[in-house]
Amino acid sequence: MLSPGRTVSSRLLRPGSWLPLRLGSERTAASSLQKELIKKHELEKDELRPLYMDFQATTPMDPRVLDAMLPYQVNYYGNPHSRTHAYGWESESAMETARKQVADLIGADPREIIFTSGATESNNMAIKGVARFYQAKKHHVITTQTEHKCVLDSCRILESEGFSVTYLPVQTDGLLDLELLEASIRPDTSLVSVMTVNNEIGVKQPIKEIGKICRSKGVFFHTDAAQAIGKIPLNVSDWKIDLMSISGHKIYGPKGVGALYVRRRPRVRLEPLQNGGGQERGLRSGTVPTPLAVGLGAACSLAQQEMEYDHHRVSMLANRLVQKIMSEIPDVIMNGHPEQRYPGCVNLSFAYVEGESLLMALKDVALSSGSACTSASLEPSYVLRAIGADEDLAHSSIRFGIGRFTTEDEVDYTAEKCIQQVRRLREMSPLWEMVQEGIDLKSIKWTQH
Repeated sequence: MLSPGRTVSSRLLRPGSWLPLRLGSERTAASSLQKELIKKHELEKDELRPLYMDFQATTPMDPRVLDAMLPYQVNYYGNPHSRTHAYGWESESAMETARKQVADLIGADPREIIFTSGATESNNMAIKGVARFYQAKKHHVITTQTEHKCVLDSCRILESEGFSVTYLPVQTDGLLDLELLEASIRPDTSLVSVMTVNNEIGVKQPIKEIGKICRSKGVFFHTDAAQAIGKIPLNVSDWKIDLMSISGHKIYGPKGVGALYVRRRPRVRLEPLQNGGGQERGLRSGTVPTPLAVGLGAACSLAQQEMEYDHHRVSMLANRLVQKIMSEIPDVIMNGHPEQRYPGCVNLSFAYVEGESLLMALKDVALSSGSACTSASLEPSYVLRAIGADEDLAHSSIRFGIGRFTTEDEVDYTAEKCIQQVRRLREMSPLWEMVQEGIDLKSIKWTQH
């Protein structure tokens, strides 16, 4: 029994602190505070969140992936590298099962899968690791101008170390010219790195043909497949891919985990970026986070089962979105090749409309004007500039991302709001008014004040 002045053992959670409560009037105050907190929570819960149409930036975790992960967050918490007791053995078993699930999705051997923290680390490992390991004989690396920023920055680091890097241009449809690639390979070329599906315009490069060229020239071929894995069929053996980067959160898995495929035969050698306990074949030291690895494996397994259905459904929704918008608004351009593309990534330029203004007008839909990794910059997308888009069109582009959980209603709502806001913004634009009057904007000589 509590004596007067003693505090009750139960405490009420206040944001940022625990509040000890006394009997009497303080209990009434606590009850009132509890009600206020519950009311605030309910109000926040009722607030409408934007529709999510940015599946290239990240994907929501599939609930089935979370179900697979939870036991390893709570009950099976052993270090997978502990070999002396059951806690380590059960975590190691789960990790190796996940490794096989990732390998099965791309037609690889499980021993060729290295767990990483994501595709950025995988890209850094592949490019820097191969270049540095073979630098005694080879000093040249080839990539394209439309790669992800982490690939381009890795190549710039290599340039600062004395390597020669060729940044190949792409054609106006975003595809790489294979003859140009073949002509660019030199006797001292160690690596070619070309992404499978572009993260901004969705263009799908001819990876199989690139693999053949590289194998015939004795050059290793790396592809950043973060936007392709689980969405289109990939086979590292058939396509002669030597290294492949994979990301967990782009395929409805957890953030903070990815993988790098490293071919065993013919063997690819690379210098590790980090050293320590020698885990992951000595290529990536550090304890593998079992729950995240299990999540990546589960996401890959689900993707393998549902890829065909997802691709068909995403294609249908993408066509619905594009047809609705283009049938109602003139002067809309789809960036990238119309057919050699992943349908879930739709990049449209709306002439005479500022992309940032359109994004602000469409605040109830989560969209992007380009890569999430560079969206803080107001510079036009370097990918759109690489395919030859005019600067004004590059500034007017919006990326629509469609995925597994997108609904027809969300697509229809997004299309209708987009049509409505583009019309409104164009009515406010003097450029649009001049175009309607038949004036060729390119013929005008603008003066600066």
